[in-house]
Amino acid sequence: MDDAVERLRLREQALEAEIAALRAERATGIRAPGPGQRTSAASSNLLFTAAEKTRMPMIITDPNLPDNPIVFANRAFQELCGYGVEELLGRNCRFLQGSGTDPAEVARVRDAIAARRDVVVEIVNYHRDGSAFRNELYVSPVFDPEGRLIYFFASQLDVTRFRTEEGKLAESEARYRTLFDAIDAGFCIVEMRFDSSGRPVDYRFLEVNPAFERQAGLGDVVGRWVSEVIPDLEPRWLETYGEVALTGRPARFESVAVALGRWFDVHALRVGEPVQHRVAILFNDITDRREAETLLRTTARDRTAERDLVWRASRDLLVICGFDGLYRAVNPAWSEMLGWPADALLGARFDNYLHPDDVPPATTAFTRLTEGSVLDNLDVRMKTADGDFRWVSWNAIPQGDHFYAAGRDVTERKALEEQLRQSQKLEAVGQLTGGVAHDFNNLLTVIKSSTDLLKRPDLPEERRQRYIGAISDTVSRAAKLTGQLLAFARRQALSPEVFDVARSVASVGDMVGTLTGARIQVETDVVPGLSSDGTPLTYLVDADPSQFDTALVNMVVNARDAMEGEGRLRIRVTRALTIPAVRAHPRVRGDFVAVSVSDTGSGIPPEMLDRIFEPFFTTKGVGQGTGLGLSQVFGFAKQSGGEVLVDSTLGSGTTFTLFLPRVRAQIAPQAVLPEPASLADGHGTRVLVVEDNLEVGAFATQALQELGYDTRWVTDAEQALQVLAPSSLAKPSERSFDIVFSDVVMPGMNGIDLGQAIRARYPGLPVVLASGYSHVIAEQGTHGFELLRKPYSVEDLSRILRRAVAHSLDHRREP
Repeated sequence: MDDAVERLRLREQALEAEIAALRAERATGIRAPGPGQRTSAASSNLLFTAAEKTRMPMIITDPNLPDNPIVFANRAFQELCGYGVEELLGRNCRFLQGSGTDPAEVARVRDAIAARRDVVVEIVNYHRDGSAFRNELYVSPVFDPEGRLIYFFASQLDVTRFRTEEGKLAESEARYRTLFDAIDAGFCIVEMRFDSSGRPVDYRFLEVNPAFERQAGLGDVVGRWVSEVIPDLEPRWLETYGEVALTGRPARFESVAVALGRWFDVHALRVGEPVQHRVAILFNDITDRREAETLLRTTARDRTAERDLVWRASRDLLVICGFDGLYRAVNPAWSEMLGWPADALLGARFDNYLHPDDVPPATTAFTRLTEGSVLDNLDVRMKTADGDFRWVSWNAIPQGDHFYAAGRDVTERKALEEQLRQSQKLEAVGQLTGGVAHDFNNLLTVIKSSTDLLKRPDLPEERRQRYIGAISDTVSRAAKLTGQLLAFARRQALSPEVFDVARSVASVGDMVGTLTGARIQVETDVVPGLSSDGTPLTYLVDADPSQFDTALVNMVVNARDAMEGEGRLRIRVTRALTIPAVRAHPRVRGDFVAVSVSDTGSGIPPEMLDRIFEPFFTTKGVGQGTGLGLSQVFGFAKQSGGEVLVDSTLGSGTTFTLFLPRVRAQIAPQAVLPEPASLADGHGTRVLVVEDNLEVGAFATQALQELGYDTRWVTDAEQALQVLAPSSLAKPSERSFDIVFSDVVMPGMNGIDLGQAIRARYPGLPVVLASGYSHVIAEQGTHGFELLRKPYSVEDLSRILRRAVAHSLDHRREP
């Protein structure tokens, strides 16, 4: 009995110990993890065991402790958030929240915990590394058998990837739907139906976009079969879509739906699983385009026929020529106009049929064509099969690697133009002859009267000197008149040098006030600018500065007279890159200095504008002008490579603009030679005079002898070279002459050639030339020789000879 009691007592003690342990365990709900365990609890309680074993992240919090701390976190939760056990236990789970967490979701969790009820939320939490993840949180309260709240159990699910994929899918669906609704092309998805043999027999519309009805002209088709919507649809449409559905090969084609009366541009491809037999169709109604193409083809055929007729019927030369210079096609007019058969021209070079003199301008025009420019009105002479030439005016347009050209026979026009030029030339010569005769008769009258009076006996010395002065002055006026005529004819001897137009205008401007009078307001304006290299713009030209000054004065005087002594005169200097088309000449591109003289005078009547540069033509009253001032401007401009233009409005004023080529050369310093005294003694200076005119030769020889020069006179260049030859000297070491004074225009070798021969054979022997007119000097200049213009005075002759000899001696003294 005692043993039984003892066993019961021991049993009771064991039970009490077990009850105490269970109470303690229930009070804490946690025990220390065993060896090797990462969990925060290893309770035998089923809740903790299940939470420990599951792969789903889970935590348990204790609401009976301050701030409802975490008392359990399984390994899956630790891996989810990146925190270890020691960092989790004892902390409220709100520390996993951050700036991206929605406060509304936090409030839902807080309210559920306060109300001790279940809650499911999707909340943004943050990993230990700071990166966010979207957490689907399930929170449930845990009660003991007596209904007391002992834990909150929370399971987690990282739904970031799912939400991202859902977002992408939704975004893609939205884009697809936007595109589906917005595109102008018709779009539909159809489901094909086949018979038992695999032949397509129908298809059903599963989906259509808003543009479908507009493009196809069909409405309310979703869910319906095409055999119902378009009963007469051509079988090829079913066959094409059936092929796409079965093979998966997309199809792109244009075809007409006769049943709808429309053309479509169609792109079809299989969608979905092959067994679904679904085809997506993208299409556009191209009926208008096809009709336009049909019309265009018809029109093109008609126009091709028209062009062929024009090509064959044209009397103008038509040609297609490559940029290699070879003819590719010619029309029959070549045979009719020039006599060349077409087979002889194909593959031939264009310049083989040009006059040799016209090859350079044609080559220049050809180069412009290869650079993309259009050719207008190029007149050249084309060779005919019989060896003759005909004038042809060409127009051409480049295209790709070739150009199209049309040439019109202008031979008759050229002949008429030449006749007109000859007629105008004869008229001008007649007018010029009349003017010259009138003016020279006046001058000769003065000279003749003066000489007659000088013959009278017992003539007082005072009158004798007056008549001699009248003769001298009249000769000067005659020389000036001759100079103006040569200027107009572009035959004056120029002495070009580089000078600054702006400075010359400023210098002349100082004397303009004297020419115009006090009632005319004078303005000068030099427009500043920059060159291509950024330096200040200069207005340098290579021309005769004295002739430029004369031209400027002539324009100023003309403006003064037009204003009748009162108004405003403006001289302007600027740069011009083109000379406008004028007097049948085309526009010229280049770099020019433009000097314009504008007045506020009466203007020039339009019918007179074409004649104002003619010699002796003037609108002024008798005795108010010779009509040669503007002629000098015209001749100087032309001879200097420039142009002169006039722009006038009747009653408002006139502007003359002188264009001269601008140069970039620097102004060379001019050596200032001392001017010898006039009529100084020659002191035996030996002069060889070369003059073919007997009267002039005798006068020059006699005048020089009276001035103390030792002279010899020969009548041509060949004699001069013989006289200068060493064999003609008694002592070959001596020089026969100190200077040679030669006319320019002589039979045989002219004065320029003689001077160059002397310069080559006898270096240091100075040569002075004399000329009243020479086309050689006008075209080529003096080649560095001193020039004395006829008529010359004894003083001019003495001065220029002494200056040339002194200059030669200075050069010989230089080391």
